[in-house]
Amino acid sequence: MNRSLRVGLTGGLASGKSTVAGWMRDAGFLVVDADKLVSELYQPGGEGAAAVRSLLGPEFLNEEGGVIPARVAEKIFAETDSRLALEKAIHPLVRKRFAALADAARGVVVLEATLLVEAGYAPDFDCVITVECDGETRLQRAVARGMNEAAARSRLLAQGDGDARRAAAHRHLDNCCDLEYLRHQVDELIEELRRLAER
Repeated sequence: MNRSLRVGLTGGLASGKSTVAGWMRDAGFLVVDADKLVSELYQPGGEGAAAVRSLLGPEFLNEEGGVIPARVAEKIFAETDSRLALEKAIHPLVRKRFAALADAARGVVVLEATLLVEAGYAPDFDCVITVECDGETRLQRAVARGMNEAAARSRLLAQGDGDARRAAAHRHLDNCCDLEYLRHQVDELIEELRRLAER
C-alpha cells in the first residue's frame, strides 16, 4: 500500500477510547494521542503556547514560556467563548502534526481524539471509530479515576450529546458492558483494519 490507512478513534470523556487505543497499539498500529500532540505544542516556543498567550494572556504560561494546562483547562471549561477560540487555534495545528506523521508511516495509523468529529477532522480518515457509553456511567468512571465531579460534568457538557460523533462514525464500539465484551469487538475490528491496510 502506498499510503497509511488513517483511522480516527473518538469517544466522550471516560468512554474507554484510551483502553481501545492501547489494544490497537499492542496490535502493532501506530497510535497517536491528540492530547500528547497538544502537550508538544504547549511547550516553550511552541505554536500552541503562542496561541494561548495571544488568546488568554501571559498568566497562563509558566516562567519558561510553556502552557500551564490546569490553569487553561479551568478557564476554558468555565468559559465557552474562550474554549471555542482556543480550539479554533489549536485544532489545525494538531491536524497538521498528525498528517505529517501519517504521511511518513505505513500500515494502520490511528489518531485518538475526543473532539475528532467536532473539530472537522473526520474527512481526513479512511475510517472513524467511536467508543460509546451512556453519560451517567462515564461520569461515574471519571469520578472514580479521581476527577472532581463538577469538573467532569462541565467536560461532559462541553463535549455535547455526541450525536455528530455517532453520525460521522463508520463503526461504533459499545463499552456499556464489561471489558471482555469491548475486547471482543476490538479484536474483530483490528483484523478488519489489517485487511483494509493490505489492499
